[in-house]
Amino acid sequence: MIDTIKKTLLAGVGAAVVTKDKVESALADFVKQGKVTSAEAREMADKIAAEGKREFETLSGELNEKIRDVLAGFSRSTQDRLDALEARVKNLEHKHGAKG
Repeated sequence: MIDTIKKTLLAGVGAAVVTKDKVESALADFVKQGKVTSAEAREMADKIAAEGKREFETLSGELNEKIRDVLAGFSRSTQDRLDALEARVKNLEHKHGAKG
């Protein structure tokens, strides 16, 4: 279940990451129009792709941290509920003279 959630969220983040091929394709139009040279376009593509990769890695790390926090919260909540149930059972056993 958690892997499915993580993959779904990462897919959304991944869709926002610009790949080098996509950047080069877009920059090819600028080269055709004479706005930049092919060397400049390659350099720009490399920089943009590197920034996208760093951004993806940062977001992926933040997502992992948030998932861990949520899971830890579920664990605490579950333990709190178990503790409350145990206390209720002990109380009922005490009231009815049962040994526990």
